[in-house]
Order: sequence, then C-alpha cells, then structure tokens
Amino acid sequence: MKPDATQEEGARFALARRRLLGAALATLAAPPVLAQGDWPGERVTIIVSLPAGATTDITTRLYADQLSRTWGHPVVVDNRGGANGVLAAQAVARARPDGRTLLATTAMTHAANPWLIPRLPYDPVGDFDAIAMWSASPFVMMATRGLGTPTLAALTAKLRAEPGRHNYATGTVPGRMVAELYRQLTGVDAVHVGYRGNQAAYPDLTQGRIAFMPVDIQAAKPIVDRGAVVALAVTDAERHYALPDVPSAVEAGLPDFRFLTWAGLYAPKGTPREVLLRIHADMVRAYQTPEVNARILANGGSRTPPTGPDTFQAHTISELAAWGRIIRESGMTLD
Repeated sequence: MKPDATQEEGARFALARRRLLGAALATLAAPPVLAQGDWPGERVTIIVSLPAGATTDITTRLYADQLSRTWGHPVVVDNRGGANGVLAAQAVARARPDGRTLLATTAMTHAANPWLIPRLPYDPVGDFDAIAMWSASPFVMMATRGLGTPTLAALTAKLRAEPGRHNYATGTVPGRMVAELYRQLTGVDAVHVGYRGNQAAYPDLTQGRIAFMPVDIQAAKPIVDRGAVVALAVTDAERHYALPDVPSAVEAGLPDFRFLTWAGLYAPKGTPREVLLRIHADMVRAYQTPEVNARILANGGSRTPPTGPDTFQAHTISELAAWGRIIRESGMTLD
C-alpha cells in the first residue's frame, strides 16, 4: 500500500533528503572504517528507543550479551525511551556510520512517527540502514466478559446494533491503529478511551467499563491466560503459537484484519555493507543458541531467526506506507 503523493508529504521529506546528502559528503571525508576482520575493534553501543524492561529492551539485552561474547568487546545497551523514540532514533541517525552505534527500535519510530510528528528530525529510510528484524507480532482483540460477545463476529454485530454506546481502550499508538483498522473494516461506531499503557486499562476492561481492546500478543498473553477477558482473534492470517486456542483473523471472518508490530536493529546510513551482514549473521547465530532461543520463545517472540538487511529494509519501506494509510484515514494524532 502506497500513500498518496502530496505536496505536504514531499515537503516533509525534503529536509531529510538534504540532510542525507550532507551526511554522505561528510562520510566521504571521514577516515576509512576498519576492515570487517578488525571490526568492531572497540565497544559497540545499542541505543534502545524504549525504557528498560520493555519487550524490545529485554530482547536487545539477550542479543547484546551474546554479541559481546562473539566480538570480544563490550556491547552496551543505552535506553533512551520517551518522545515516541525520537531521541533514540535521532541520536543514531547522527552517529558515525561505522557500525559501533546501533538503534534497537520498533515500528513506532520508522512507520508511525513520520505520519504523526511534524518536522520529524530524522528520515526513517534515508537516515538508516536496516540490519535485522527480530520480531513481527500480531495483536489480540480482547473483549470484556460481561459484554456477551464470545467471537469477533458477535462483537461486530453488537457494536453495529448499538452505535456509540460502547467504549474501547488503547494503551499504545500501534494498539490505537489496530482499533482504527477494525473500525475502518467493519464500520462500527464506538468511543475511544486512551490510557497511558496497556496495564492502566486492564481494570476498566475486566470490570466492564471498556467493551474491547487490542493489545500486542506478548502483553496480552498473561491476562488472556488468566481468563480475565475473552480473546476474540489475533490480527494475522494464522493462529499464534503463544495463544493457540485464539482464532486467526481469517478464522474469525475478517481476513483483512491483519496487523503486525515489529522490532529490530538499524545502523546509521552509510554503514559498510559487510558490517551490516556481519552483525546480522552473528545475531542469527545468537538466536540459535539454546539460551537465547528459549527466552525469546518464552516471551512469545519469533520462531524464526532475524531477517537480513535487504528484507528488513524493504519491510520498513512497505510498512511506512501501510501505517501511513491507516493513520491518515483515521485522522489519528498523538494528542
């Protein structure tokens, strides 16, 4: 899905393109990067766009520990959460492209922010080289038990029959996008109530003040496993191993209701390709170690190794367009 070309969108990225040109000229004047055999040669820093304890932070630290052993140099994790990841992304975008300063982030910085934040101080495509995407996870549509809607079709029918009478909650921007996609596909009319994080909404959801709520599968699994809510569907074409009893969107009768949030690793634009490939290959080996693999699967993470630079770069471009369509059609803002 490609966003419609407009003068406003062209202006939005014009500054980023000029900045990219300046960075390219600066790179030409910089001292040569160490050959791959010598890399990294010193400490590597991974800046995380989320606070400590977030799923992306936990996964980053798993990989960082293994990579430091492989490289024989420290891999430091630097959390710079807040501002929707802008501070972390901007820091890496401005870093020297030698592979020693990396960005661990989610779709928020590279697919959502460009459509939500005017004058974004980085270009999600032009300022970064993709390295590896380590997760792409669906959301779970959850309903309060007292609503009497055991299926997604039943929820849709009830909301259509009672327009404007029910509330729905979101605790994150991607969660809001899932809810907006559901509304776009079904035409239901419900009242949005925003919360500062998923956990803050759970009491109202379980006590019936909120009718439904989409939550990413890692965060949804504990409350679903407790039986505190009704899990109606996962937003993917197939069921997810972490919640095998929950129907897919296709099984639930809404095949276009597909939405994945993702996370991975980027480097500043201009990082030598051999360094990108080296990092990805070492991450794949780290994923295949029993320790890392077991912990990733325990958290509901990917059952396949991280994708490589070319695949992740193409995915970033495609998702930037797809998320833009949902945001524009919904009129979403960060307010």
